[in-house]
Amino acid sequence: AGDERIVGICINPSGGGTASAAVVEELRAAVERFKLSGKFVVAYADSYTQGQYYLASAADRIYVQPQGEIDWRGISFTVPFFRSLLDRLGVKTEVFRPAACPYKSAVEPYVMTRMSDENRSQMTALAESAWKTILDQVSASRGIPVERLDAAADDLSAMMPQQAVRLGMIDDTIYEDEFETLLGAAADKDGSHRRIPLDLYISTLVQRNGYSENTIALIYADGQILDGDMESDGYVFGTALASKLRRARTDADIKSVVLRVNSPGGSSDIVWREMELLREVKPVVVSMGEYAASGGYYISAPADVIVADRMTITGSIGVYGIMFDLGNALSSKLGITFDGVKTNPSADMSMLRGVDATERKAIMRGVDRVYDTFTRLVAEGRNLPLERVMEIAGGRVWSGSDAVEIGLADTNGGLSEALAIAADKAGIADDYSIYEFRMPPSPLETWIELLTSTAVEAAGLDMSDMTRAGMVRDMIVENPFLATDRGIQTLMPLNIKLMNLR
Repeated sequence: AGDERIVGICINPSGGGTASAAVVEELRAAVERFKLSGKFVVAYADSYTQGQYYLASAADRIYVQPQGEIDWRGISFTVPFFRSLLDRLGVKTEVFRPAACPYKSAVEPYVMTRMSDENRSQMTALAESAWKTILDQVSASRGIPVERLDAAADDLSAMMPQQAVRLGMIDDTIYEDEFETLLGAAADKDGSHRRIPLDLYISTLVQRNGYSENTIALIYADGQILDGDMESDGYVFGTALASKLRRARTDADIKSVVLRVNSPGGSSDIVWREMELLREVKPVVVSMGEYAASGGYYISAPADVIVADRMTITGSIGVYGIMFDLGNALSSKLGITFDGVKTNPSADMSMLRGVDATERKAIMRGVDRVYDTFTRLVAEGRNLPLERVMEIAGGRVWSGSDAVEIGLADTNGGLSEALAIAADKAGIADDYSIYEFRMPPSPLETWIELLTSTAVEAAGLDMSDMTRAGMVRDMIVENPFLATDRGIQTLMPLNIKLMNLR
């Protein structure tokens, strides 16, 4: 916005890659801030998915190819259930969940064949909250009544581009060469404008403000939280994250900390402890991304300020335990049996057999203890009465919009807002630098990233096939129960995706 070389932005979301609803919300807000400079923003695509249109709706003008379409049909959740499959395989599943956690639905796919009433209720509220955010923002940008936008999703009328023009969702249907002519006219008088891709533009930038000894540390908690001290994309290792928080606490140049949480939960207590110690000596702000639920909320609760996107999935203050009994399945299906010796009755407790009464009681005691601790720490961190926390806990997930209303978050906004709050609380708003605590990419990873797009094109790979492969990976490889197959866990309902910008 402040670069005199840039006269406008062209949004074309037709490339590869994905982004969650909350991330698109933050990107859209950045486009809105750019428009305050008085520079133009236009959007063009052959077709728009719902997420792509949501982003493009921030533009001054939106165009689509005459034979394209706008995928505008609302938000839904579809949950796979494995109970019948497990029954066929002879796998027994036992769930340990406090009676006070009826919304803790992560275990439902393994013991039920349909959504519980509680889960249906929370998923409905989550979808409706996110849909309201999208409708309100598109309505404000396009000047279309919310009711008309909602009706267009009901009858799928916006899918036809000419009808989308009549609805006001699209400005015109034109071909790409016609769009280039319009873009040239908007950029300059003689058509001498040049376009630069965002990644190349970023590579031309230099640090304009210089270095300040007043530093805001930006630390990421991105992925399921596991025990251990290592770095790996898609996972947060508790000891490693705690170490970063400890470094930020003891570094005198760091005046405040922003923890960017994008996690469905996991093993969280060691991180919570470091957050408590950190808050005692300097301001701590949490910025919630796609989700900061269950264990992700556990580590967020001690922060001075919690900032959540409107479509962040948060809350899920609850706990459960799960045990699989594979003994009968291995015996009857594969002919594998087991025998052995043991010194104590529960020495062989594992997935090879079911739990007995003593073991069941012990696991349930652990589940109740974790839930009592979780709710107490949230009450202390958020300065809420314990009775109030119990009302909004129960394992229920909330949207970022609802989280602000019920006291689980302080304000709606993205990472930019969180950094501004951290600077203000530290009294360094006029003079600070940002230092990111993150693992640098290896030379191999950097090389792969640079060559990926070229390699995909040269190999003639079908991106739709790659997308389907990614979905299978999400369902199987990233299934938390394959990484943590039993025991007491603080994880949100499985793989909630509000909307992807694809």
